[in-house]
Amino acid sequence: MNDLLPMMARHGYALTFALLLAEAMGFPFPAAIALVAAGAAVASHTLWGPGVLFAALLALLIGDTSLFWLGRYSGWALLGFLCRLSMNPETCILRSAESFYKRGQVTLVIAKFIPGINTMAAPLAGSMKMRYSQFLRLDFAGGSLYCVTYLLLGYVSRDFLTAALNSFHAAGRAMEILIGTALLVYAIYRGARFHKYRKYDIVPRVQVQELAMRLGSEDAGQVQIVDVRSHGYYDAGTERIQGSIRIEPNNLEEEIKNLPKDKDLYLYCT
Repeated sequence: MNDLLPMMARHGYALTFALLLAEAMGFPFPAAIALVAAGAAVASHTLWGPGVLFAALLALLIGDTSLFWLGRYSGWALLGFLCRLSMNPETCILRSAESFYKRGQVTLVIAKFIPGINTMAAPLAGSMKMRYSQFLRLDFAGGSLYCVTYLLLGYVSRDFLTAALNSFHAAGRAMEILIGTALLVYAIYRGARFHKYRKYDIVPRVQVQELAMRLGSEDAGQVQIVDVRSHGYYDAGTERIQGSIRIEPNNLEEEIKNLPKDKDLYLYCT
């Protein structure tokens, strides 16, 4: 933030576009802070408000549209990759799908304000076969709400931001060390989490033909098929694999207790 306001004065429109596009594509860039800084620049008549809003919205729509179509054609491969970049890689897909289930399409309107779901919403909507025209309307509404909120916050808090930056300059070296230490701790934390959950990259898989052969053998009684589709992909009215049982993926710790201990379990999802 120390250098962001001066940079906004010189490269405001391009910087806003670049940071918003990066965040929309899943990179951990401070888009909200950029919007606040841009709002402060608008208040000081350095930038033109409608121009900033246009650049920000265009960036969000380009990024979200890209992830929407990538989600449509790559499905869970993209979602899994994005989850590995998230703070909670073991739950982020389920959490995002659950949000769609509980809030419906309004999730796209508020997704930008919810950490973890903001990046997942667009590809998840694509993987769920939502119509692009419908997605675009909802995404435009959500992006507009997000941009206007933070731009207004920066606009009305310009004096406070100026005072805060002056205090930061006064603190000088001590603040730089504090921020540098915080960034280092955060990087170590993310690296540790990535290492911890790297084991999920290798999941034992069984081909359909192999499972079908076992179900047709004398060993079929030792097999239990489990449907673990999340709400976003599960329709109670559709057919399941014959003999399978349905468990709630958001309540796995309790559901696992009820699974048979004397059978081989085969899990399937979308």
